[in-house]
Amino acid sequence: MIRVGIVGFGKIARDQHVPAIAGSEKFVLAATASRNAHADGIPAYPDIDTMLAKEPTLDAVALCQPPQVRHGAARAALAAGKHVFLEKPPGATLSEVVDLARTADAAGVTLFASWHSRYAAGVETARQWIAGKELRRIDISWKEDVRHWHPGQAWIWQPGGLGVFDPGINALSILTQLLADPVRLEQASLEVPANRKAPIAARLAMRSASGAPIDAVFDWRQTGPQTWDIEVETDAGLLVLSHGGNTLTIDGVAQPLPAEAEYPELYARFAELIAAGKSDVDVAPFRLVADAFLTGETSVTDAFED
Repeated sequence: MIRVGIVGFGKIARDQHVPAIAGSEKFVLAATASRNAHADGIPAYPDIDTMLAKEPTLDAVALCQPPQVRHGAARAALAAGKHVFLEKPPGATLSEVVDLARTADAAGVTLFASWHSRYAAGVETARQWIAGKELRRIDISWKEDVRHWHPGQAWIWQPGGLGVFDPGINALSILTQLLADPVRLEQASLEVPANRKAPIAARLAMRSASGAPIDAVFDWRQTGPQTWDIEVETDAGLLVLSHGGNTLTIDGVAQPLPAEAEYPELYARFAELIAAGKSDVDVAPFRLVADAFLTGETSVTDAFED
């Protein structure tokens, strides 16, 4: 069994990581490090340095704290010889992630930059169906209620927290998984609330390597039903991934899919990488977000309060 410690014991750790580890035949939760929460019956520490010092038999660490502080924690774990699982996004900057990949390689341990939406039930089936077909257009609509999914999380509005790109990067992770060739950003517009430092909405105009237009709309002000849809029009028909990639139709016909198991699949992949002595650090979704911040036109919109 791979003994894993979770750093940052918030909603994503409790809702996704703990159940996935509990259901795994490869991992066991051995410790947590968090200032404000802990798992019943599991050794708990206030920070990663204390956890690493007190739990020398840990094999791996899953980092679930905000991206702005993840680089230092990851470096500490890698220096201690631990395999590292990075929640998405893998860092606050691309240069941080490059540094971590080099550090992991030098230490001879695994670094896994995870993208959970790539393991949504319909993504692999969609990828296989799209392969070899002529792309005509891709439309992405990713709209949700930030008050529901990130209540009171101030870090997400700070530089490095990504704002609406925190969920939007999930759509970009699916997009870059579906297409065999790289995607290029051509234009972006970002709406930033007057009292915040990160966008609440964004629109991206991209293009596939073959020239097909890709339009993405991200918005954190959606109330009522949430929207996580990707439409792919090809010369062979229209494919629609909805519900975050967990529902798939082709020309309106629902396709049979396996049960949803994003985080169990992530941990299965992490175990495979550890066994093989390899890392998986794909930054393609993160690069598109960075390009949007670099070249996007920013406008100020109404102040936003939780």
